[in-house]
Amino acid sequence: MRSLCSESAFFRMSSVQPTSRLRRLPLVTLYLTERCNSRCVTCDYWRHGRVDASLDFVQRLLPSLVSLNTRVALISGGEPLLNPQWQEIAGVLKGVGIRPWLLTSGLSLAKHAERVSGLFDAVTVSLDGTNARTYQAIRGLDAFDKVSEGIRAAVAAGSKVGLRVTLQRANYKELALFVELAHRLGVHHISFLAVDVANPHAFGRTEDFGSDLALDVDDLAAFGDLIAQLEAHSSADFESRFIAESPAKLRRLQQYFAAVMGRAPYPAVRCNAPEFSAVVGVKGAVQPCFFITGPAAVTANDTNLETVLNQPAMMDLRDSIRAGKRPECVGCVCSLYRDPGNVDEQLLP
Repeated sequence: MRSLCSESAFFRMSSVQPTSRLRRLPLVTLYLTERCNSRCVTCDYWRHGRVDASLDFVQRLLPSLVSLNTRVALISGGEPLLNPQWQEIAGVLKGVGIRPWLLTSGLSLAKHAERVSGLFDAVTVSLDGTNARTYQAIRGLDAFDKVSEGIRAAVAAGSKVGLRVTLQRANYKELALFVELAHRLGVHHISFLAVDVANPHAFGRTEDFGSDLALDVDDLAAFGDLIAQLEAHSSADFESRFIAESPAKLRRLQQYFAAVMGRAPYPAVRCNAPEFSAVVGVKGAVQPCFFITGPAAVTANDTNLETVLNQPAMMDLRDSIRAGKRPECVGCVCSLYRDPGNVDEQLLP
């Protein structure tokens, strides 16, 4: 499972009221598969994933999505390009005016670049190394050159491509190199996220998961210095939003890693994602966000999605999130807040 929480992605509707009942859903995340062709150290989908979402399942969701005025569908997984019906699924979404947005490892991007460009309004590639050695250490494959080839092919085909980097002990020293690489690849922007070590159930994890991927005490000061250097040397990239996060946002990542070690409080989380978005899993499970599981009995398999989202158990869950009662929110690496009166329709400005 992958999430996307970037300052550069905005969606607009006339109003999103902070009430328990959802009448509009500008953004939906659809997982097309639990399978993956990466071998990431942070994720277990590649170990256990077997199931794909079907075209029929997505088609049954369409009337609800249209009724809920859904504008954007973030297509994720696993690796969504492994689903044999990904093209048909993107096509039917686009056919009803929903803009598909692809979140991918990029391993299959070179092969499908032209078709991806024609079907998806935006493409975000997860890239966790600036060279073959770092990439393989984190992603488990010697595929840095293949992914870079795919990114260049997608850019050449006209896709608006962004890079998403999950910062962790193995790659944080390459912070400035990631920005340089993004320029060389010709992408639209680059964004950074801290590796999630606070949520043991994210990303399909079923094995014991510790915090050994996080920065340690000796890394914290070095990371702070790297952020300061990037701020000094790449001010134009911050101003243009080529680097999606502000320097202050990057320093929040440093505080997150300090909190993991018990040396600081977790950064304050401001998030209203469940008020304008939802996550629909491969098997129909509906969640209010990436990191909080929905009520066990709530699925989209046989019921109108609007009805599902407004079942009492789901409304109670959104109430508890809004009231700050969910422990998952305290250490969240992927909080997403939008002005309730200005959830912008633009995918990636």
